[in-house]
Amino acid sequence: MTFSDLGLSRTILKAIQEKGYEIPTPIQQKAIPVVLRKKDLLGVAQTGTGKTAAFAIPIIQRLERSEQCNGIRAIIVTPTRELAIQIEENIQAYAKFTNLRHAVIFGGVKQHNQVKQLQKGVDILVATPGRLLDLMDQGCISLDKIEVFVLDEADRMLDMGFIHDIKKLLKFLPAKRQSLFFSATMPKNIVQLSRQILHQPDRVEVTPQSTTAETVKQVVYFTNRPSKKSLMLHLLNNSEMDQILVFSRTKHGADRLARDLSKKKIKAAAIHGDKAQNQRQKSLKNFKSGQLRVLVATDIAARGIDIDKLSYVINYDIPNIPETYVHRIGRVGRAGETGTAISICEPEENTYLKEIEKLIKQKIPAMNDHPFPQTDKPMTAQEKKEWEKEKQRRKQEFFKNRNKD
Repeated sequence: MTFSDLGLSRTILKAIQEKGYEIPTPIQQKAIPVVLRKKDLLGVAQTGTGKTAAFAIPIIQRLERSEQCNGIRAIIVTPTRELAIQIEENIQAYAKFTNLRHAVIFGGVKQHNQVKQLQKGVDILVATPGRLLDLMDQGCISLDKIEVFVLDEADRMLDMGFIHDIKKLLKFLPAKRQSLFFSATMPKNIVQLSRQILHQPDRVEVTPQSTTAETVKQVVYFTNRPSKKSLMLHLLNNSEMDQILVFSRTKHGADRLARDLSKKKIKAAAIHGDKAQNQRQKSLKNFKSGQLRVLVATDIAARGIDIDKLSYVINYDIPNIPETYVHRIGRVGRAGETGTAISICEPEENTYLKEIEKLIKQKIPAMNDHPFPQTDKPMTAQEKKEWEKEKQRRKQEFFKNRNKD
């Protein structure tokens, strides 16, 4: 199947040809016809499957062919700034040969330029929930003319505490609309939310729920918490690991790890919600270009990271939500490429690892041949004190920052 077989217009076919697209991905093959028929859609798709094009391309075609009106006609709500920027950049490419106007709004920066662009007129708006509701409250945005509503990365949206924002937003949307709902995982709370948004939707699922790509080699290194950093440096002695995305559970931990790696002459930077927008974009740009070897990210910030042929992901902290592991390692092994996902597991995280293995229905091979094996040796009084501080810091950081971005 080619994009020409999907009933797309010449202007869109020309634009996606310029992007180098030849054969639609499975999610695109299944979703584009549904969206073009103006049906509601429930899409279950992991990162890297091409779902942005799956909803953006048919939305552009629908709006291009419909009668022009004053007001925002399609809105795409997504959890992070990076992801919002990425989606809008893709829309810009797909709509290159149309007259459609598009914009992106997100928090963490001054609103002046965003408001100015909205005043010029926008057909398609990409937004993060906080800034969207803020500008709505100020009277800068009206959703009365919305024809298509897209909720992207719904599982991460709920993880970040945006459930109340989404429910508030739904009250301002026209009852008669097309709604598209995308999520990498479908736990019960996501299913319940989808039922509030969608009307008799078609379901498209291109990857079995909560599974990992066969092209990703998964391994785990067991160690004690005080040895984690030493083990990390040991792993980085492998010169073949030239571009590594590392996941940290907390912002504080991401900053600390990036600093410690930099002291060891390893080019590294951290990216998370407390970083200024220009800092985040600079770090991401430097990582993509190869100027940085290691990018340490929190789960929230990493949702907008889209890097072709990324070969290595390291879970410096094992996630306490099993589905998060699936999403993390989905950063490698894209489009048939191979990749390696390495997890560093301390005793406190053994339970998390068992839950992950239960979810993905497979045992992750342990790499026992390394200098810092996990032992039953109890922590020293000082280590216990530091660990209690760290747990308290993680708890405070979670509640303080859950509604950021």
